Amino acid sequence: MDIGTCDEAAFTRYLARFDARNHFGFVVVLAKSGELVGAINLTNVVYGLFQSGYLGYFAFQGHEGRGYMKRGLSLVVRHAFRELRLHRLEANIQPCNLASIALVRVCGFRQEGYSPAYLKLDGRWRDHERWALVRGCPNTA
Repeated sequence: MDIGTCDEAAFTRYLARFDARNHFGFVVVLAKSGELVGAINLTNVVYGLFQSGYLGYFAFQGHEGRGYMKRGLSLVVRHAFRELRLHRLEANIQPCNLASIALVRVCGFRQEGYSPAYLKLDGRWRDHERWALVRGCPNTA
């Protein structure tokens, strides 16, 4: 979803991406108030020999740095490994996004590499660090 465009049509397009087979969408909600604090996407899931998927996530403004996304991401990782039986999860993060790097690191992901010009954002190809979590490896959920 284009975070800058937050209307009903944009949200409908965002939700249409998730088919509960290869693309999954999760929300992070405060249990007591029901307040929405973030979203986590598990996309491009490939089964068979690969058994892998890609993670994306964001916290809504005002909810950063409170541990909500750590708890949410930990639950999504557990779901991916236990319920979907995936072997590997990958998150690609711009090197300047220190909060996102801290989140995957605290959730047990390890940096595997660097991908120049990996993703086109705001009209420019951006470099990304590749972080992964592999089931059965040290620090794995």
